[in-house]
Amino acid sequence: MKKYIIFSLVTVFSFFTTSCDSVKNANNTQKGAGIGVAAGAIIGGVLGNNLGKGGNTALGAVIGGAVGGAVGGSIGNKMDKQAREIEQALPGAEVNRVEEGIVLVLGENSVNFETNKSILTSAAKANLDKLIPVFESYADTDIVIYGYTDSTGPVDFNQKLSRDRAASVRNYLASKGLSNARFQTKGMGPDDPIASNETVEGRSKNRRVEFTITANEKMIQDTKKEVGN
Repeated sequence: MKKYIIFSLVTVFSFFTTSCDSVKNANNTQKGAGIGVAAGAIIGGVLGNNLGKGGNTALGAVIGGAVGGAVGGSIGNKMDKQAREIEQALPGAEVNRVEEGIVLVLGENSVNFETNKSILTSAAKANLDKLIPVFESYADTDIVIYGYTDSTGPVDFNQKLSRDRAASVRNYLASKGLSNARFQTKGMGPDDPIASNETVEGRSKNRRVEFTITANEKMIQDTKKEVGN
């Protein structure tokens, strides 16, 4: 499983981790819970906004929505399990565990569309079908679908195309029985490239769909009861 390395979080919270032996010796989930208690959701929101503006939007959204504390640690455990199940269901997917959520990246090898259109290919539908049982098993999550293009062509066209492609993914998942209310869609166009748009390979990588998977309000409230908050 791949993970993002969040340097900004390390910088902001380094004084917590260097001054407390119990945090030094904790596992990742325990560290996340401890940091959440010490720093609170306000700092997480600021970092999320900054990362969303200057870097990966999906990553920033997950960090900004972190709950923290014992509740966040428990939610993180649930997300660990879901991430493993996604990897097993769709081995070609890039699954990143970030704070209390998941950033799922599906490249053209997993989900693609007809050229310059928002129509899912049969291969894309088959791969999305593999994710549906996992999404059904973790119904108490909110999912944002981000569509991305490369930088070829007019920006306005790419913006609309990415928006339509994200909507196509949502509509397909909803047509298979998942609640439409769980999903939001965002068209990012050529923003947040993950590779150079100067090469064929790089442009292919930039044409992708990303998902952020986070706890919905029901999961948060249920988890608070579980941990005694």
